[in-house]
Amino acid sequence: MKLTKGFIAAAAMSASLACTPAIALEMGATDKTIKLAINEWTGQHLSTRVAGAILERAGYSIEYVTAGYGPQFIALGEGDLHATMEIWTSNAPGQFAEAESAGKVVDIGDLGLAAREGVLYTVHMKELCPGLPDWEALNACATKFASVETLPKGRLLDYPADWGSPGKDRFEAMGIDFTAVPAGSEGALITELEASIAKKSPLVMTFWQPHWALAEYETEWVALPAGTDDCYNDPSWGVNKTATGDCDFSPTRIFKVTWSGFSDTWPAAGDILANYKMDAGDQQQMMAAVDSRGEDINAVVAAYIDANAASVDTLINAAKSR
Repeated sequence: MKLTKGFIAAAAMSASLACTPAIALEMGATDKTIKLAINEWTGQHLSTRVAGAILERAGYSIEYVTAGYGPQFIALGEGDLHATMEIWTSNAPGQFAEAESAGKVVDIGDLGLAAREGVLYTVHMKELCPGLPDWEALNACATKFASVETLPKGRLLDYPADWGSPGKDRFEAMGIDFTAVPAGSEGALITELEASIAKKSPLVMTFWQPHWALAEYETEWVALPAGTDDCYNDPSWGVNKTATGDCDFSPTRIFKVTWSGFSDTWPAAGDILANYKMDAGDQQQMMAAVDSRGEDINAVVAAYIDANAASVDTLINAAKSR
């Protein structure tokens, strides 16, 4: 695998530090295991396991704990979990805002992924609905996207319920004539995408990038009105004069969060995670290896760390000599 942009940035940062007096950060409580949250999608698993592998290489003990996207912040706030690596501003759960305002968790900076969220469809649907990708054309074709349980409305396959309902929220605000049905998991989203392409059956779904499936299958994003601050703050803006959110997803920032006591407990680890970045292209390659080619996730992460060993060590050494 290629050297990541994030680690290149870390290497440059370390070089600049070499010109100034070094103040070593303590490793902290190395007898205590750092618990990293695992959420419900492969990209997050990879972002987290790469971070964990770097911390292990630095000398820490790591445990991966399966946690719901929203409920994880309750555990983080109590110090029962210690960090989560991939929070998307477009559907950051209310539990995060509550825990952050109470000073129980800390936003430690961007992960570095260039991301997008939106609503997409399989390209064969343009034959049945030639006005696509325009959202008004989609609305006019709603019955062509219907299923038995949603007739006469179209069917929108939305995120799993635990991730929130961003597709449903936008379609309802805009008056688009679809019924949202939550997927059971990321795997269920991909299963329906593959089935739609194989059978040329109708599908419109809430989705995101980076994701390996967008490199494998032909899809397009529905062209919704731009997701601006005005759309989300001013009900008079847009097609629905009584609601906000009648537009596309706002530009997405992906960031990392720790328990508020993290850096006091493990100072060097806190610095490593604050400066840890994941390149979207690298993540997408790893996702393809795991989800498309069936490779073991631990082997994929190990190969990534080996391929980037020099840059990983630069990141670790920068923290230890901060």
